Amino acid sequence: MTDVAAERLSARETLARHCRDLTERRWFAVTVFTLILVNAGLLGLETYSGVAAEWHHWLRLAEHLCVAAFTVEILLRLAAHADRPADFFRDPWNLFDLLVVVSAFLPLVRENTTVLRLLRLARVLRTARFLPQLRIIMVAVVRSLPGTLSFLLVGALLLYVYAMIGWVFFARADPEHYGSIGRAVLTLFLLMTLDGIGDAVHAGLEVSRWSIVYYASYVLLASFVLVNVLIGVVITSLDEARDMERTHQRAPTQPSSALRDRIATARRALDDLERELDLGRPPESRRPRQEPPLV
Repeated sequence: MTDVAAERLSARETLARHCRDLTERRWFAVTVFTLILVNAGLLGLETYSGVAAEWHHWLRLAEHLCVAAFTVEILLRLAAHADRPADFFRDPWNLFDLLVVVSAFLPLVRENTTVLRLLRLARVLRTARFLPQLRIIMVAVVRSLPGTLSFLLVGALLLYVYAMIGWVFFARADPEHYGSIGRAVLTLFLLMTLDGIGDAVHAGLEVSRWSIVYYASYVLLASFVLVNVLIGVVITSLDEARDMERTHQRAPTQPSSALRDRIATARRALDDLERELDLGRPPESRRPRQEPPLV
């Protein structure tokens, strides 16, 4: 390793160590969390037309200050991984933070008010980074999506079948609720929550006594079986998210600062020793030493 390369490596390690010490402090996390809440409050204030018109200049100034603060934060987090940049991009939360911050500087986003407001709203989701329980819930929701899609497919099939049966038997007597397949699906979708099920059963009994079988079987399958299946999918994903969070907390993601300092000192001593030995060798036997992998 040449002197220039060693100095660059030492500078990156020093920069990463100082920035890491800063970003890992509690007051830093509390400050960023407070800024996120302030940003959410500003976004809510802009929904009041009177406040937005009277305080437009100050609201814009506060928004620019929030963007500047979030930019400094993400730069500090990047600098904290200066000695190992790949580790920064392995963390999904770092990628999300980087995307949210960088998007604010894109011309297409800044010129579109609707997209800009949605982007500012996405910053509120960054609170999950500082709230472990909220982070677990968000991970559980993402992990439950495949099972939820399967649930939606089965639920749609069930709705369609019962809607067709309802249209066949109740279209003439109750065209307002079963006059078409669309109305029948909407009616059954609302009945899935058991809202108005009593009125629907009474209206069905006026058509046929067998309608009680139709509604009873639908309530059993849609309101009890399918809903419980969905709850089971979410609970399973929640348990998996908790296990992932515990594993992440137990696993040492990176060496401590003291250990990093000892490793850096050992590397520099090894480089100095190799240079001294290399000076005593014949020129033809000198070989450039391969740079050791970064920890």
